[in-house]
Amino acid sequence: MRVMATLRRGHPLSVAGQILVLQVAVVLALVLVGLTLAYADARRDQERLASDRAVGVAVTVADAPVIATALREPNPTTLLQPFAERVRADSRTDFVVIMSTEGIRYTHPNPDNIGLPFLGSITQAQRGEVYTERYSGTLGPSVRAVVPVREGGTIVALVAVGITMQAVNQQVLASVPGIALAALVVLAVGVIGAALISRRLRRQTHGLQAAELSRMYEYYDAVLHSVREGVMVLDLDGRVQLINDEARRLLQLDGPAENRKIGELAIPTELATALLGTEPLTDEIHLVEDRMLVVNRARARWRGVDLGSAVTLRDHTELRSISGELDSVRDLAESLRSQNHESANRLHTVVSLIEMGRSEAAVDFATKELALAQRLTDDVVSAVDEPVVSALLLGKTSAAAERGVELSVDPGSEVTALPVAAHDVVTILGNLVDNAIDATADSDRVRRVQVLIRSDAHHLVIEVGDSGPGLTDDQREQAFRRGWSTKTGGGSAVGRGIGLALVINLVRRYGGQVDVGRSDLGGARFSLQVSTPAAVPTPAVQTPAVHTPAVPTAPAGDVS
Repeated sequence: MRVMATLRRGHPLSVAGQILVLQVAVVLALVLVGLTLAYADARRDQERLASDRAVGVAVTVADAPVIATALREPNPTTLLQPFAERVRADSRTDFVVIMSTEGIRYTHPNPDNIGLPFLGSITQAQRGEVYTERYSGTLGPSVRAVVPVREGGTIVALVAVGITMQAVNQQVLASVPGIALAALVVLAVGVIGAALISRRLRRQTHGLQAAELSRMYEYYDAVLHSVREGVMVLDLDGRVQLINDEARRLLQLDGPAENRKIGELAIPTELATALLGTEPLTDEIHLVEDRMLVVNRARARWRGVDLGSAVTLRDHTELRSISGELDSVRDLAESLRSQNHESANRLHTVVSLIEMGRSEAAVDFATKELALAQRLTDDVVSAVDEPVVSALLLGKTSAAAERGVELSVDPGSEVTALPVAAHDVVTILGNLVDNAIDATADSDRVRRVQVLIRSDAHHLVIEVGDSGPGLTDDQREQAFRRGWSTKTGGGSAVGRGIGLALVINLVRRYGGQVDVGRSDLGGARFSLQVSTPAAVPTPAVQTPAVHTPAVPTAPAGDVS
Protein backbone atom coordinates (compact mmCIF):
# COMPACT_ATOMS: atom_id res chain seq x y z
CA MET A 1 0.00 0.00 0.00
CA ARG A 2 2.82 2.35 0.84
CA VAL A 3 4.41 1.65 -2.55
CA MET A 4 1.12 2.33 -4.33
CA ALA A 5 0.61 5.51 -2.34
CA THR A 6 3.91 6.97 -3.50
CA LEU A 7 5.10 7.45 -7.07
CA ARG A 8 8.30 9.10 -6.04
CA ARG A 9 9.83 9.44 -2.64
CA GLY A 10 8.58 12.62 -1.02
CA HIS A 11 5.65 12.97 -3.46
CA PRO A 12 2.70 11.03 -1.97
CA LEU A 13 -0.43 10.73 -4.03
CA SER A 14 -3.66 12.38 -3.01
CA VAL A 15 -6.56 10.25 -1.87
CA ALA A 16 -8.08 10.54 -5.35
CA GLY A 17 -4.78 9.49 -6.93
CA GLN A 18 -4.48 6.47 -4.67
CA ILE A 19 -8.04 5.46 -5.47
CA LEU A 20 -7.30 5.78 -9.20
CA VAL A 21 -4.20 3.57 -8.94
CA LEU A 22 -6.08 0.98 -6.89
CA GLN A 23 -9.05 0.97 -9.24
CA VAL A 24 -6.85 0.61 -12.34
CA ALA A 25 -4.96 -2.24 -10.65
CA VAL A 26 -8.22 -3.97 -9.75
CA VAL A 27 -9.63 -3.51 -13.27
CA LEU A 28 -6.40 -4.81 -14.81
CA ALA A 29 -6.39 -7.85 -12.52
CA LEU A 30 -10.03 -8.58 -13.35
CA VAL A 31 -9.35 -8.24 -17.10
CA LEU A 32 -6.36 -10.63 -16.87
CA VAL A 33 -8.40 -13.14 -14.91
CA GLY A 34 -11.25 -12.78 -17.39
CA LEU A 35 -8.87 -13.21 -20.33
CA THR A 36 -7.42 -16.38 -18.80
CA LEU A 37 -10.87 -17.80 -18.12
CA ALA A 38 -12.04 -16.91 -21.63
CA TYR A 39 -8.98 -18.62 -23.13
CA ALA A 40 -9.56 -21.73 -21.02
CA ASP A 41 -13.23 -21.77 -21.98
CA ALA A 42 -12.39 -21.39 -25.68
CA ARG A 43 -9.87 -24.25 -25.44
CA ARG A 44 -12.42 -26.45 -23.71
CA ASP A 45 -15.00 -25.64 -26.40
CA GLN A 46 -12.53 -26.42 -29.18
CA GLU A 47 -11.69 -29.76 -27.61
CA ARG A 48 -15.36 -30.63 -27.33
CA LEU A 49 -15.98 -29.59 -30.93
CA ALA A 50 -12.97 -31.63 -32.09
CA SER A 51 -14.23 -34.68 -30.18
CA ASP A 52 -17.73 -34.33 -31.67
CA ARG A 53 -16.28 -33.95 -35.20
CA ALA A 54 -14.07 -36.99 -34.73
CA VAL A 55 -17.09 -39.09 -33.64
CA GLY A 56 -19.13 -37.90 -36.63
CA VAL A 57 -16.41 -38.72 -39.13
CA ALA A 58 -15.66 -42.10 -37.51
CA VAL A 59 -19.32 -43.16 -37.54
CA THR A 60 -19.65 -42.09 -41.19
CA VAL A 61 -16.53 -44.08 -42.17
CA ALA A 62 -17.73 -47.11 -40.23
CA ASP A 63 -20.97 -47.10 -42.24
CA ALA A 64 -19.16 -47.00 -45.61
CA PRO A 65 -19.68 -50.28 -47.69
CA VAL A 66 -16.10 -50.11 -48.91
CA ILE A 67 -14.83 -51.45 -45.61
CA ALA A 68 -16.82 -54.69 -45.81
CA THR A 69 -15.74 -55.10 -49.39
CA ALA A 70 -12.07 -54.51 -48.60
CA LEU A 71 -12.11 -56.96 -45.72
CA ARG A 72 -12.96 -59.79 -48.18
CA GLU A 73 -9.79 -59.03 -50.13
CA PRO A 74 -6.49 -60.70 -49.32
CA ASN A 75 -4.94 -57.26 -48.64
CA PRO A 76 -7.61 -54.79 -47.31
CA THR A 77 -5.08 -51.97 -47.24
CA THR A 78 -5.08 -51.72 -51.01
CA LEU A 79 -8.68 -50.37 -50.97
CA LEU A 80 -8.84 -48.85 -47.55
CA GLN A 81 -5.68 -46.69 -47.52
CA PRO A 82 -6.73 -44.42 -50.42
CA PHE A 83 -10.27 -44.23 -49.00
CA ALA A 84 -9.05 -43.29 -45.52
CA GLU A 85 -6.68 -40.64 -46.83
CA ARG A 86 -9.41 -39.12 -48.98
CA VAL A 87 -11.76 -38.95 -45.97
CA ARG A 88 -8.99 -37.45 -43.80
CA ALA A 89 -8.34 -34.71 -46.31
CA ASP A 90 -12.03 -33.96 -46.88
CA SER A 91 -12.91 -33.88 -43.17
CA ARG A 92 -9.75 -31.96 -42.24
CA THR A 93 -8.87 -34.38 -39.52
CA ASP A 94 -5.33 -35.50 -38.69
CA PHE A 95 -5.75 -39.25 -39.03
CA VAL A 96 -8.31 -41.86 -40.10
CA VAL A 97 -7.22 -45.34 -39.07
CA ILE A 98 -9.13 -48.50 -40.04
CA MET A 99 -8.00 -51.56 -38.08
CA SER A 100 -8.95 -55.11 -37.36
CA THR A 101 -10.89 -56.07 -34.28
CA GLU A 102 -7.53 -56.89 -32.64
CA GLY A 103 -6.23 -53.35 -33.34
CA ILE A 104 -3.93 -54.09 -36.29
CA ARG A 105 -3.86 -51.05 -38.59
CA TYR A 106 -5.06 -51.35 -42.18
CA THR A 107 -4.54 -47.62 -42.80
CA HIS A 108 -2.45 -44.74 -41.39
CA PRO A 109 -1.29 -41.30 -42.59
CA ASN A 110 2.25 -42.68 -42.24
CA PRO A 111 2.39 -45.88 -44.36
CA ASP A 112 5.25 -47.17 -42.20
CA ASN A 113 2.78 -47.68 -39.33
CA ILE A 114 0.40 -49.88 -41.37
CA GLY A 115 0.32 -53.38 -39.93
CA LEU A 116 1.38 -52.19 -36.48
CA PRO A 117 -0.91 -52.25 -33.40
CA PHE A 118 -3.08 -49.16 -32.75
CA LEU A 119 -1.85 -47.03 -29.87
CA GLY A 120 -4.79 -46.30 -27.59
CA SER A 121 -7.77 -47.91 -25.94
CA ILE A 122 -10.01 -50.10 -28.14
CA THR A 123 -11.69 -52.25 -25.49
CA GLN A 124 -14.89 -50.17 -25.43
CA ALA A 125 -15.17 -50.25 -29.23
CA GLN A 126 -14.63 -54.03 -29.23
CA ARG A 127 -17.73 -54.22 -27.00
CA GLY A 128 -19.68 -52.24 -29.58
CA GLU A 129 -19.46 -48.80 -27.89
CA VAL A 130 -18.47 -45.42 -29.33
CA TYR A 131 -15.46 -44.25 -27.31
CA THR A 132 -13.60 -40.93 -27.19
CA GLU A 133 -10.33 -40.13 -25.47
CA ARG A 134 -7.35 -37.84 -25.37
CA TYR A 135 -4.19 -39.83 -26.07
CA SER A 136 -0.60 -39.32 -27.25
CA GLY A 137 0.01 -41.58 -30.28
CA THR A 138 2.48 -41.62 -33.13
CA LEU A 139 1.32 -38.15 -34.24
CA GLY A 140 1.46 -36.67 -30.74
CA PRO A 141 -1.36 -35.77 -28.30
CA SER A 142 -4.74 -35.93 -29.98
CA VAL A 143 -8.47 -36.05 -29.40
CA ARG A 144 -9.78 -39.26 -30.96
CA ALA A 145 -12.92 -41.35 -31.41
CA VAL A 146 -12.98 -45.15 -31.85
CA VAL A 147 -16.16 -46.82 -33.23
CA PRO A 148 -16.96 -50.41 -34.28
CA VAL A 149 -17.70 -51.50 -37.90
CA ARG A 150 -20.62 -53.95 -38.06
CA GLU A 151 -21.69 -56.37 -40.77
CA GLY A 152 -24.83 -58.38 -40.17
CA GLY A 153 -24.67 -57.45 -36.47
CA THR A 154 -21.11 -58.69 -36.08
CA ILE A 155 -18.17 -56.39 -35.37
CA VAL A 156 -15.72 -56.95 -38.21
CA ALA A 157 -13.38 -53.96 -37.83
CA LEU A 158 -12.71 -50.71 -35.90
CA VAL A 159 -12.37 -47.10 -37.09
CA ALA A 160 -10.36 -44.42 -35.25
CA VAL A 161 -10.50 -40.74 -36.24
CA GLY A 162 -8.38 -38.15 -34.45
CA ILE A 163 -7.48 -34.47 -34.39
CA THR A 164 -4.14 -33.48 -32.87
CA MET A 165 -3.98 -31.00 -29.97
CA GLN A 166 -1.75 -28.83 -32.13
CA ALA A 167 -4.67 -28.31 -34.50
CA VAL A 168 -7.00 -27.66 -31.57
CA ASN A 169 -4.60 -25.05 -30.20
CA GLN A 170 -4.45 -23.35 -33.56
CA GLN A 171 -8.22 -23.04 -33.51
CA VAL A 172 -8.04 -21.56 -30.00
CA LEU A 173 -5.37 -19.09 -31.03
CA ALA A 174 -7.57 -18.00 -33.91
CA SER A 175 -10.18 -16.80 -31.36
CA VAL A 176 -7.62 -15.01 -29.16
CA PRO A 177 -7.74 -11.66 -31.06
CA GLY A 178 -11.50 -11.37 -30.45
CA ILE A 179 -11.06 -12.21 -26.77
CA ALA A 180 -8.18 -9.75 -26.46
CA LEU A 181 -10.20 -7.01 -28.17
CA ALA A 182 -13.08 -7.54 -25.75
CA ALA A 183 -10.61 -7.47 -22.84
CA LEU A 184 -9.13 -4.18 -24.07
CA VAL A 185 -12.59 -2.64 -24.36
CA VAL A 186 -13.41 -3.72 -20.80
CA LEU A 187 -10.06 -2.40 -19.57
CA ALA A 188 -10.58 0.94 -21.32
CA VAL A 189 -14.08 1.33 -19.89
CA GLY A 190 -12.80 0.42 -16.43
CA VAL A 191 -9.92 2.90 -16.60
CA ILE A 192 -12.20 5.69 -17.86
CA GLY A 193 -14.71 4.96 -15.10
CA ALA A 194 -11.94 4.92 -12.49
CA ALA A 195 -10.64 8.25 -13.82
CA LEU A 196 -14.10 9.82 -13.57
CA ILE A 197 -14.55 8.51 -10.04
CA SER A 198 -11.10 9.77 -9.11
CA ARG A 199 -11.88 13.19 -10.58
CA ARG A 200 -15.07 13.46 -8.55
CA LEU A 201 -13.28 12.26 -5.40
CA ARG A 202 -10.50 14.79 -6.00
CA ARG A 203 -13.07 17.59 -6.04
CA GLN A 204 -14.71 16.30 -2.88
CA THR A 205 -11.43 15.88 -0.99
CA HIS A 206 -9.93 19.07 -2.48
CA GLY A 207 -6.89 17.13 -3.66
CA LEU A 208 -5.69 16.40 -0.12
CA GLN A 209 -3.48 13.47 0.75
CA ALA A 210 -4.64 10.68 3.04
CA ALA A 211 -2.29 11.80 5.81
CA GLU A 212 -3.52 15.38 5.48
CA LEU A 213 -7.16 14.28 5.70
CA SER A 214 -6.41 12.13 8.72
CA ARG A 215 -4.50 14.93 10.45
CA MET A 216 -7.19 17.46 9.57
CA TYR A 217 -9.90 15.23 11.05
CA GLU A 218 -7.90 14.66 14.23
CA TYR A 219 -7.32 18.39 14.68
CA TYR A 220 -10.91 19.21 13.80
CA ASP A 221 -12.27 16.67 16.28
CA ALA A 222 -9.92 17.85 19.03
CA VAL A 223 -10.76 21.53 18.49
CA LEU A 224 -14.48 20.90 18.11
CA HIS A 225 -14.78 19.17 21.47
CA SER A 226 -12.36 21.38 23.38
CA VAL A 227 -13.61 24.89 22.55
CA ARG A 228 -15.71 26.68 25.14
CA GLU A 229 -18.19 27.85 22.51
CA GLY A 230 -21.08 25.83 21.14
CA VAL A 231 -20.69 25.12 17.44
CA MET A 232 -23.34 23.90 14.99
CA VAL A 233 -23.36 23.52 11.22
CA LEU A 234 -26.69 23.48 9.38
CA ASP A 235 -27.19 22.47 5.76
CA LEU A 236 -29.41 24.33 3.28
CA ASP A 237 -32.49 22.42 4.51
CA GLY A 238 -31.89 23.42 8.14
CA ARG A 239 -30.66 19.98 9.19
CA VAL A 240 -27.96 19.70 11.83
CA GLN A 241 -24.86 18.27 10.18
CA LEU A 242 -22.47 18.91 13.06
CA ILE A 243 -22.80 19.82 16.71
CA ASN A 244 -20.23 19.77 19.50
CA ASP A 245 -20.60 18.88 23.17
CA GLU A 246 -20.76 22.49 24.35
CA ALA A 247 -23.66 23.26 22.00
CA ARG A 248 -25.52 20.22 23.30
CA ARG A 249 -24.96 21.43 26.86
CA LEU A 250 -26.05 25.00 26.17
CA LEU A 251 -29.15 23.91 24.27
CA GLN A 252 -29.81 21.17 26.86
CA LEU A 253 -30.18 18.46 24.21
CA ASP A 254 -30.30 14.89 25.45
CA GLY A 255 -31.08 12.87 22.32
CA PRO A 256 -29.33 12.74 18.94
CA ALA A 257 -29.31 15.96 16.94
CA GLU A 258 -27.38 15.09 13.76
CA ASN A 259 -29.45 14.84 10.57
CA ARG A 260 -32.49 16.33 12.31
CA LYS A 261 -34.09 19.60 11.31
CA ILE A 262 -33.57 22.44 13.74
CA GLY A 263 -37.33 22.74 14.24
CA GLU A 264 -37.45 19.15 15.51
CA LEU A 265 -35.09 19.87 18.41
CA ALA A 266 -36.34 20.79 21.86
CA ILE A 267 -35.25 24.42 21.70
CA PRO A 268 -37.25 27.67 21.94
CA THR A 269 -39.29 28.51 18.85
CA GLU A 270 -37.78 31.99 18.51
CA LEU A 271 -34.25 30.57 18.54
CA ALA A 272 -35.17 27.96 15.92
CA THR A 273 -36.73 30.65 13.72
CA ALA A 274 -33.64 32.84 14.04
CA LEU A 275 -31.32 29.97 13.10
CA LEU A 276 -33.39 29.21 9.99
CA GLY A 277 -33.37 32.82 8.81
CA THR A 278 -31.47 34.12 5.81
CA GLU A 279 -29.86 37.16 7.40
CA PRO A 280 -26.65 36.80 9.45
CA LEU A 281 -26.95 36.99 13.24
CA THR A 282 -24.43 38.99 15.26
CA ASP A 283 -24.39 38.72 19.05
CA GLU A 284 -28.13 38.16 19.29
CA ILE A 285 -29.39 37.28 22.76
CA HIS A 286 -31.65 34.24 23.20
CA LEU A 287 -32.89 32.44 26.28
CA VAL A 288 -32.84 28.67 26.70
CA GLU A 289 -34.41 27.79 30.04
CA ASP A 290 -32.40 29.88 32.52
CA ARG A 291 -29.43 30.39 30.23
CA MET A 292 -28.78 33.54 28.25
CA LEU A 293 -27.02 32.65 24.99
CA VAL A 294 -25.23 34.94 22.56
CA VAL A 295 -25.96 33.55 19.10
CA ASN A 296 -23.99 34.23 15.92
CA ARG A 297 -24.81 32.73 12.53
CA ALA A 298 -23.00 33.18 9.21
CA ARG A 299 -23.38 31.56 5.81
CA ALA A 300 -20.92 28.76 5.08
CA ARG A 301 -19.56 28.96 1.53
CA TRP A 302 -16.87 27.16 -0.44
CA ARG A 303 -15.64 28.62 -3.71
CA GLY A 304 -18.86 30.51 -4.22
CA VAL A 305 -21.12 27.55 -3.39
CA ASP A 306 -23.54 28.00 -0.49
CA LEU A 307 -23.20 25.02 1.86
CA GLY A 308 -25.48 26.14 4.69
CA SER A 309 -24.73 28.11 7.85
CA ALA A 310 -22.34 27.98 10.78
CA VAL A 311 -23.70 28.82 14.24
CA THR A 312 -21.78 29.67 17.41
CA LEU A 313 -23.30 29.81 20.89
CA ARG A 314 -21.79 31.51 23.94
CA ASP A 315 -23.11 31.32 27.48
CA HIS A 316 -23.80 34.92 28.47
CA THR A 317 -25.45 34.06 31.77
CA GLU A 318 -22.41 34.48 33.99
CA LEU A 319 -21.26 37.54 32.07
CA ARG A 320 -24.72 39.06 32.44
CA SER A 321 -24.61 38.34 36.17
CA ILE A 322 -21.19 39.93 36.49
CA SER A 323 -22.36 42.85 34.37
CA GLY A 324 -25.33 43.28 36.69
CA GLU A 325 -23.05 43.24 39.69
CA LEU A 326 -20.81 45.83 38.04
CA ASP A 327 -23.84 47.98 37.32
CA SER A 328 -24.83 47.68 40.97
CA VAL A 329 -21.33 48.67 42.06
CA ARG A 330 -21.38 51.58 39.64
CA ASP A 331 -24.77 52.70 40.90
CA LEU A 332 -23.50 52.34 44.46
CA ALA A 333 -20.42 54.40 43.61
CA GLU A 334 -22.59 57.10 42.07
CA SER A 335 -24.81 57.00 45.14
CA LEU A 336 -21.81 57.30 47.44
CA ARG A 337 -20.45 60.17 45.37
CA SER A 338 -23.77 61.95 45.57
CA GLN A 339 -24.08 61.25 49.27
CA ASN A 340 -20.56 62.57 49.71
CA HIS A 341 -21.67 65.89 48.25
CA GLU A 342 -24.80 65.86 50.38
CA SER A 343 -22.81 64.99 53.48
CA ALA A 344 -20.36 67.79 52.72
CA ASN A 345 -23.22 70.26 52.33
CA ARG A 346 -24.78 69.10 55.59
CA LEU A 347 -21.43 69.20 57.39
CA HIS A 348 -20.86 72.76 56.17
CA THR A 349 -24.32 73.67 57.38
CA VAL A 350 -23.64 72.19 60.81
CA VAL A 351 -20.24 73.92 61.04
CA SER A 352 -21.76 77.24 60.00
CA LEU A 353 -24.52 76.93 62.60
CA ILE A 354 -21.94 76.23 65.30
CA GLU A 355 -19.84 79.18 64.17
CA MET A 356 -22.95 81.34 64.40
CA GLY A 357 -23.37 80.19 68.01
CA ARG A 358 -26.49 78.23 67.28
CA SER A 359 -25.26 74.85 68.51
CA GLU A 360 -28.74 73.61 69.43
CA ALA A 361 -29.97 74.16 65.86
CA ALA A 362 -26.88 72.37 64.56
CA VAL A 363 -27.53 69.32 66.78
CA ASP A 364 -31.21 69.28 65.85
CA PHE A 365 -30.41 69.42 62.09
CA ALA A 366 -27.82 66.61 62.33
CA THR A 367 -29.99 64.26 64.39
CA LYS A 368 -32.99 64.69 62.09
CA GLU A 369 -30.96 63.66 59.04
CA LEU A 370 -29.48 60.71 60.94
CA ALA A 371 -32.88 59.59 62.18
CA LEU A 372 -34.32 59.69 58.65
CA ALA A 373 -31.57 57.47 57.25
CA GLN A 374 -31.71 55.13 60.24
CA ARG A 375 -35.48 54.83 60.01
CA LEU A 376 -35.24 53.74 56.36
CA THR A 377 -32.65 51.12 57.24
CA ASP A 378 -34.63 49.92 60.22
CA ASP A 379 -37.81 49.62 58.17
CA VAL A 380 -36.10 47.42 55.58
CA VAL A 381 -34.11 45.28 58.01
CA SER A 382 -37.02 44.76 60.39
CA ALA A 383 -39.27 43.60 57.56
CA VAL A 384 -36.70 41.56 55.65
CA ASP A 385 -34.67 39.21 57.78
CA GLU A 386 -32.67 38.01 54.79
CA PRO A 387 -29.38 39.93 54.42
CA VAL A 388 -29.09 39.45 50.65
CA VAL A 389 -32.60 40.75 49.98
CA SER A 390 -32.14 43.58 52.54
CA ALA A 391 -28.93 44.70 50.90
CA LEU A 392 -30.58 44.60 47.49
CA LEU A 393 -33.54 46.72 48.63
CA LEU A 394 -31.32 49.26 50.39
CA GLY A 395 -29.13 49.56 47.28
CA LYS A 396 -32.16 49.96 45.01
CA THR A 397 -33.60 52.57 47.39
CA SER A 398 -30.48 54.71 47.07
CA ALA A 399 -30.38 54.20 43.30
CA ALA A 400 -34.05 55.20 43.01
CA ALA A 401 -33.49 58.28 45.12
CA GLU A 402 -30.69 59.41 42.80
CA ARG A 403 -33.20 59.32 39.92
CA GLY A 404 -35.86 61.16 41.89
CA VAL A 405 -37.93 58.05 42.58
CA GLU A 406 -39.22 57.14 46.01
CA LEU A 407 -38.86 53.40 46.61
CA SER A 408 -40.69 52.09 49.65
CA VAL A 409 -41.10 48.67 51.20
CA ASP A 410 -44.69 47.72 52.04
CA PRO A 411 -45.20 47.41 55.81
CA GLY A 412 -46.77 44.01 55.20
CA SER A 413 -43.45 42.64 53.95
CA GLU A 414 -41.91 39.82 55.95
CA VAL A 415 -39.01 37.56 54.97
CA THR A 416 -37.98 34.85 57.38
CA ALA A 417 -36.48 32.41 54.89
CA LEU A 418 -36.28 31.78 51.16
CA PRO A 419 -37.79 28.74 49.41
CA VAL A 420 -35.55 29.31 46.37
CA ALA A 421 -31.89 30.14 45.83
CA ALA A 422 -30.90 33.60 47.06
CA HIS A 423 -29.24 34.59 43.76
CA ASP A 424 -32.47 33.70 41.93
CA VAL A 425 -34.44 35.97 44.26
CA VAL A 426 -31.92 38.74 43.54
CA THR A 427 -32.41 38.21 39.78
CA ILE A 428 -36.20 38.23 40.06
CA LEU A 429 -36.59 41.12 42.49
CA GLY A 430 -33.76 43.16 40.99
CA ASN A 431 -35.19 43.03 37.46
CA LEU A 432 -38.71 43.87 38.61
CA VAL A 433 -37.50 46.85 40.69
CA ASP A 434 -35.22 48.12 37.92
CA ASN A 435 -38.08 47.99 35.42
CA ALA A 436 -40.36 49.83 37.83
CA ILE A 437 -37.76 52.55 38.44
CA ASP A 438 -37.15 52.94 34.69
CA ALA A 439 -40.89 53.18 34.02
CA THR A 440 -41.40 55.77 36.78
CA ALA A 441 -38.29 57.92 36.29
CA ASP A 442 -39.69 59.68 33.22
CA SER A 443 -43.21 60.08 34.62
CA ASP A 444 -44.70 63.54 35.09
CA ARG A 445 -46.58 62.36 38.15
CA VAL A 446 -45.28 61.56 41.63
CA ARG A 447 -42.53 59.03 41.10
CA ARG A 448 -43.07 56.13 43.45
CA VAL A 449 -42.25 52.41 43.50
CA GLN A 450 -43.58 50.09 46.15
CA VAL A 451 -42.28 46.60 46.91
CA LEU A 452 -44.09 43.88 48.83
CA ILE A 453 -42.17 40.71 49.60
CA ARG A 454 -43.31 37.91 51.88
CA SER A 455 -41.40 34.69 52.15
CA ASP A 456 -40.83 31.70 54.38
CA ALA A 457 -39.27 28.30 53.82
CA HIS A 458 -42.07 27.20 51.46
CA HIS A 459 -43.64 30.32 49.94
CA LEU A 460 -42.44 33.41 48.13
CA VAL A 461 -44.69 36.31 47.15
CA ILE A 462 -43.35 39.42 45.44
CA GLU A 463 -45.34 42.43 44.25
CA VAL A 464 -43.73 45.45 42.60
CA GLY A 465 -45.93 48.40 41.66
CA ASP A 466 -45.05 51.79 40.21
CA SER A 467 -46.69 55.11 39.39
CA GLY A 468 -45.57 55.07 35.76
CA PRO A 469 -47.78 55.03 32.65
CA GLY A 470 -48.64 51.34 33.09
CA LEU A 471 -49.12 48.72 30.38
CA THR A 472 -51.92 48.23 27.91
CA ASP A 473 -53.56 44.84 27.49
CA ASP A 474 -51.50 44.19 24.37
CA GLN A 475 -48.29 45.20 26.13
CA ARG A 476 -49.08 42.84 28.98
CA GLU A 477 -49.24 39.96 26.50
CA GLN A 478 -45.91 41.00 24.97
CA ALA A 479 -44.10 41.88 28.19
CA PHE A 480 -42.36 38.51 28.61
CA ARG A 481 -41.26 38.08 25.02
CA ARG A 482 -37.52 38.16 24.46
CA GLY A 483 -36.42 41.42 22.88
CA TRP A 484 -39.62 43.37 23.62
CA SER A 485 -38.94 46.58 25.51
CA THR A 486 -40.61 49.89 26.26
CA LYS A 487 -37.20 51.60 26.21
CA THR A 488 -36.59 53.79 23.21
CA GLY A 489 -33.88 56.15 22.15
CA GLY A 490 -30.23 55.81 21.40
CA GLY A 491 -27.73 53.33 22.56
CA SER A 492 -27.28 49.73 21.71
CA ALA A 493 -30.28 47.50 21.90
CA VAL A 494 -28.19 44.44 22.62
CA GLY A 495 -29.27 42.98 25.93
CA ARG A 496 -32.60 44.77 26.06
CA GLY A 497 -35.77 42.80 26.53
CA ILE A 498 -34.04 40.17 28.65
CA GLY A 499 -34.84 40.93 32.30
CA LEU A 500 -38.49 39.86 32.36
CA ALA A 501 -37.69 36.82 30.24
CA LEU A 502 -35.25 35.76 32.95
CA VAL A 503 -37.90 36.41 35.57
CA ILE A 504 -40.57 34.30 33.85
CA ASN A 505 -38.09 31.48 33.20
CA LEU A 506 -36.98 31.38 36.83
CA VAL A 507 -40.54 31.52 38.16
CA ARG A 508 -41.64 28.73 35.84
CA ARG A 509 -38.63 26.64 36.78
CA TYR A 510 -39.81 26.76 40.37
CA GLY A 511 -43.40 26.05 39.30
CA GLY A 512 -44.63 29.57 40.16
CA GLN A 513 -47.09 32.00 38.59
CA VAL A 514 -46.85 35.59 37.40
CA ASP A 515 -49.56 38.25 37.10
CA VAL A 516 -49.35 41.63 35.33
CA GLY A 517 -51.96 44.15 36.34
CA ARG A 518 -52.69 47.70 37.44
CA SER A 519 -50.94 49.09 40.49
CA ASP A 520 -52.67 51.09 43.24
CA LEU A 521 -50.11 53.81 42.42
CA GLY A 522 -51.58 54.10 38.92
CA GLY A 523 -48.88 52.28 36.93
CA ALA A 524 -48.00 48.63 36.31
CA ARG A 525 -47.99 45.92 38.93
CA PHE A 526 -46.00 42.69 38.64
CA SER A 527 -46.98 39.96 41.10
CA LEU A 528 -45.52 36.50 41.41
CA GLN A 529 -45.93 33.55 43.72
CA VAL A 530 -43.68 30.51 44.14
CA SER A 531 -44.38 27.52 46.38
CA THR A 532 -42.19 24.49 46.90
CA PRO A 533 -43.76 21.00 46.44
CA ALA A 534 -43.79 20.41 50.19
CA ALA A 535 -45.44 23.75 50.88
CA VAL A 536 -48.46 24.00 53.17
CA PRO A 537 -50.45 27.24 52.76
CA THR A 538 -50.14 29.58 55.71
CA PRO A 539 -52.08 32.78 56.37
CA ALA A 540 -48.83 34.72 56.64
CA VAL A 541 -48.10 34.40 52.93
CA GLN A 542 -51.55 34.06 51.36
CA THR A 543 -52.26 36.57 48.62
CA PRO A 544 -55.05 37.07 46.12
CA ALA A 545 -55.03 34.55 43.28
CA VAL A 546 -52.54 35.37 40.56
CA HIS A 547 -52.37 34.05 37.04
CA THR A 548 -49.77 33.76 34.33
CA PRO A 549 -50.44 35.84 31.22
CA ALA A 550 -50.45 34.25 27.80
CA VAL A 551 -46.74 34.39 27.12
CA PRO A 552 -44.89 32.28 24.53
CA THR A 553 -43.49 28.85 25.34
CA ALA A 554 -40.00 30.22 24.81
CA PRO A 555 -40.23 33.49 26.80
CA ALA A 556 -37.92 36.29 25.96
CA GLY A 557 -37.53 39.96 26.72
CA ASP A 558 -38.44 42.38 29.47
CA VAL A 559 -40.02 45.78 29.74
CA SER A 560 -36.67 47.47 30.15
